[in-house]
Amino acid sequence: QSSVTYIHVVPRTIKKWKCNTYSEIININMIIMNLCVDFDYLCFIIFVAAFPWFGMDIGGTLVKLVYFEPKDITAEEEQEEVENLKSIRRYLTSNTAYGTTGIRDVHLELQDLTLCGRTGNLHFIRFPTQDLPVFLQMGRDKHFSSLHTTLCATGGGAYKFEGDFRTMADLELHKLDELDCLIRGVLYIDSVMPRECYYFENPTDPERCVEKPYPLENPYPLLLVNIGSGVSFLAVYSKNNYKRVTGTSLGGGTFLGLCCLLTGCSTFEEALEMASEGESTRVDKLVRDIYGGDYERFGLPGFAVASSFGNMMSKEKRESVSKEDLARATLVTITNNIGSITRMCALNENIERVVFVGNFLRVNTLSMKLLAYAMDYWSKGQLKALFLRHEGYFGAVGALLELLHPSECL
Repeated sequence: QSSVTYIHVVPRTIKKWKCNTYSEIININMIIMNLCVDFDYLCFIIFVAAFPWFGMDIGGTLVKLVYFEPKDITAEEEQEEVENLKSIRRYLTSNTAYGTTGIRDVHLELQDLTLCGRTGNLHFIRFPTQDLPVFLQMGRDKHFSSLHTTLCATGGGAYKFEGDFRTMADLELHKLDELDCLIRGVLYIDSVMPRECYYFENPTDPERCVEKPYPLENPYPLLLVNIGSGVSFLAVYSKNNYKRVTGTSLGGGTFLGLCCLLTGCSTFEEALEMASEGESTRVDKLVRDIYGGDYERFGLPGFAVASSFGNMMSKEKRESVSKEDLARATLVTITNNIGSITRMCALNENIERVVFVGNFLRVNTLSMKLLAYAMDYWSKGQLKALFLRHEGYFGAVGALLELLHPSECL
């Protein structure tokens, strides 16, 4: 449910429509444009989506949700506001946890943000995709469909769970391309968050390695590496010109899945905690284990991994490793593979800036520093690894912006 206002300058008229579906908005825009052609009017079109404003990214492992909380509600708006809308706003903003697995990332909240002429706070919420039925039941209990009949959503789950949204919550999904949403979300958040982008200075020196802000004012070209359950590598040449270079199935889902098998952990946080306490060199076979030192002819240092999990061929070494060592080796294996593909893509596309995003990097400083080190070391300082604070939420932000897109008011 949204409103569209058109203003004719010649003659001076103002007309408002209420829309119930996304397609009605498009139809009304066409009507207005035809009026402009038929009567030679100068026309301004103002599109305002009805609250609540949501964007959703339904991934293979996590659902990411962004919610815009208006803070400039007028007395008239408050009087007209239905109880269902108030209930949803109170529930989302007064809690930081929802059920047993839903989390609002308070540290990522953007306050006093101006979006489409309204001022408010942007909230970032996540929960496991396997718990989507709980979210849909909550939407039904709070009568969400009485406020909106359509949700803007991206990610593979927007297709997979479309029927569940329809039958369980009486909601239609306006499905959006996830890579379009990702890039749009990255560019928007970076434009409103001054210290969103950062890098690690001196990544090859653990004692001097520090985080530094990086202004992404003129970002193109860049290689955008989205690390979720799997990994996509995108070469971005401008806001509307990009291509998917390649991808790999070995991503965050692989890390967690293998850790669950090898260590008995059950959550991403547990797996990372184990990895932080382990030593991968007890599990991996290094160049020095084969050559006794560096392989100088090809510039391979002795500490480089020659064979991931290569030491596990030995029964004696299998019996001496800990679960923490196995978790660390799994993390290093996945991260090294991503780093290797990233470097090849950057070389092939002649791109020197690489931006890593995705929920695999959430609370995962270990992998970020490994990636920064790998990019700097193997490129001899030519490749810079950049990171973004809102990691895995950019697709959901892009979906939210699409909700407001018909007005081009951003």
